[in-house]
Amino acid sequence: MALVKTERSRGWLALVGLVLGCASGPEQVDSPAAERAREMMRTMRSRNGNLLLRCEPADAEVYLDGVAQGVCSDFGGRPSGLQVGLGLHRIDVKKDGHWPYTTYYEPSSARAGLTIKLRPMGEERGL
Repeated sequence: MALVKTERSRGWLALVGLVLGCASGPEQVDSPAAERAREMMRTMRSRNGNLLLRCEPADAEVYLDGVAQGVCSDFGGRPSGLQVGLGLHRIDVKKDGHWPYTTYYEPSSARAGLTIKLRPMGEERGL
């Protein structure tokens, strides 16, 4: 009977030590998998996009998620493109007398380019 109590006591002590060890804080893990996970977290935090726009006409208005950002020539890369944050975004390009253009963009922490040619409304398409 004394043997059983001793084994149970050791089991409880081991469990308490395990819980206290986990509660004391995260340990630094240096393995290839841990390093890959840290790199993925850094990448996810910095998934912003720099979208360069070239449009005809150059003074077409640019909207990001329904909010006016300026005209297309403002985002031609000098000094920068349209700054886009994490997630999927709707980009609209509009000019009076032209058919609007809509696309969706999800940044990948890289610079991307988009060339848009708005079609005049009076222009008929040849079939």
